[in-house]
Amino acid sequence: MRFLLYNIRYATGHKRGYHLPLPFAGFFKRTEVNLGRITAFIAAQNPDIVALVEVDSGSYRCGYCCQAQTIAEALGFSCVVESKYANGSLAQRLPVLNKQANALLARAGIVDHQFHYFAEGVKRLVIQTDLQAVAIFVVHLSLKYRHRQNQLEQLHSLLDSTAKEVIIAGDFNTFWGSRELNLFLAATGLRNANPRNTPSHPSHAPQRQLDFILHSSGIRIDNFYIPDVRLSDHAPLICDFSCVIS
Repeated sequence: MRFLLYNIRYATGHKRGYHLPLPFAGFFKRTEVNLGRITAFIAAQNPDIVALVEVDSGSYRCGYCCQAQTIAEALGFSCVVESKYANGSLAQRLPVLNKQANALLARAGIVDHQFHYFAEGVKRLVIQTDLQAVAIFVVHLSLKYRHRQNQLEQLHSLLDSTAKEVIIAGDFNTFWGSRELNLFLAATGLRNANPRNTPSHPSHAPQRQLDFILHSSGIRIDNFYIPDVRLSDHAPLICDFSCVIS
């Protein structure tokens, strides 16, 4: 199966188009054109599962349509999408911010899904989506190191909720490097699908490994690559995997 992880930055673009006519002006621009490019790119990769970080679920930027649903309909996929901010938080009460979400899209039927929330950090959502043979967790961890470490501890506890093989994918914001995950990987037994620690951010000149696809030992990674795509500030991660039959 082919798994694609992409932080699409709400389809607001990257580099000069994002920072003109003023710095960060792209955050407020309409996104339909760039979303079309992102959708075409994803479709061309022929994935079976797509994890999306930073999707707009229906603000004015995307014509009040959910970007994840738009991509899912183009692919003919099922879709699970939810705001990444906890209910009752300040972000949930602010326009535009309250439409900022993460999503999981799947070609095969989704058996079940749950939304968990970390106890700390602004971005708290964990999407758990159960497919037939694998449970997938989509995350976007905190910008603060202390919060990230606490979130990883809580994520470790969440893994006990499934007996299936596991994939955890998302933007981990590991600004101190992949070593931030060493204790988490040792405690969970998960492995990094990116064994060479190839960076994915920023997409025009990657220097940081912020995006991860982690997997349990019963999943074999048959291929992994990071395409040179600059439709967001993050490059996408793509891996082909299979479940090992014991």
